[in-house]
Amino acid sequence: MDFKNVKAETTAITRQKDQFYVGTGNIYETVCILTKRANQIAAEMKDELNKKVEEFANMNDGIEEVFENREQIEVAKFYERLPKPTLIAIEEFLNDKLYFRNPAKEKEGDF
Repeated sequence: MDFKNVKAETTAITRQKDQFYVGTGNIYETVCILTKRANQIAAEMKDELNKKVEEFANMNDGIEEVFENREQIEVAKFYERLPKPTLIAIEEFLNDKLYFRNPAKEKEGDF
């Protein structure tokens, strides 16, 4: 996922709860979907950050050679400014960019 092009809010804003019934008809199911997606986004962000931090760890082999690296600070600031995974998941849900399905509901419809 390209986090540079995410258009989500960086702060929490008040939302109309009616917007969260649209796709599922159940607000609790929507919250569960958003939770799972936010966890996926957080894992992607963590993996990407760890890969970038590993690049800097390889350059500094000695413990005595600890110094502030401008590039490393910029990477950290970039990830701090990103919207939280929950806000990204909400933005995806509200803009219909999130695919989800409920196998239990699909089984009920088969009878």
